[in-house]
Amino acid sequence: MASHRRLPHVYPENTWLFVTWHLYGSLPSARFPPPRKASAGEAFVWMDRYADLARTGPLFLSQENVARLVVDSLFKGVELGHYRLKAFAIMANHVHVLLFPLVAPSRLLKSLKGHTAREANRVLGRVGEPFWQRESYDHWVRDAGEFRRIACYIENNPVKAGLAARAEEYTWSSANPQWREKLRSHECERGTPRACATLVP
Repeated sequence: MASHRRLPHVYPENTWLFVTWHLYGSLPSARFPPPRKASAGEAFVWMDRYADLARTGPLFLSQENVARLVVDSLFKGVELGHYRLKAFAIMANHVHVLLFPLVAPSRLLKSLKGHTAREANRVLGRVGEPFWQRESYDHWVRDAGEFRRIACYIENNPVKAGLAARAEEYTWSSANPQWREKLRSHECERGTPRACATLVP
């Protein structure tokens, strides 16, 4: 089957990055991609709406042990110095993250997706099965206003999908108090690094 790589994956330096990736098989090839004339932004909206409404297909991230290992891996990437982390949401079949790369984005995504795929398959008792869709959606943040809109979009995605009444009530999101406190201890959350100071609210 041909691989549809619609997105340019251009990464300017010293810029926050909004990244979304999905479970393998959560975007059926019969319905994806959207019409060829759709822009990358329109394709993302289509994908996210479809993923939010899905009640069938792979929903492994709705399992507590799998969601937790993905969150733990996100913070491990911070500890390894791969990126600074602002916002995230682990949905049933996809992940949203807003981060500031400190290594090549292709490297950090390969590390993050590879590690979580191996660990999740181990937890689920799957051997040699693909876990993540190969393609990821990415968008570099252009200004402080867009930064805040994207962070809000990520943390409110569970509410929009009907998984929580309020953003902070959803367990697997940076809006939840347990993760919010952990993020606050991160230097970039306080806006101290020069590279982040102009964008962090």
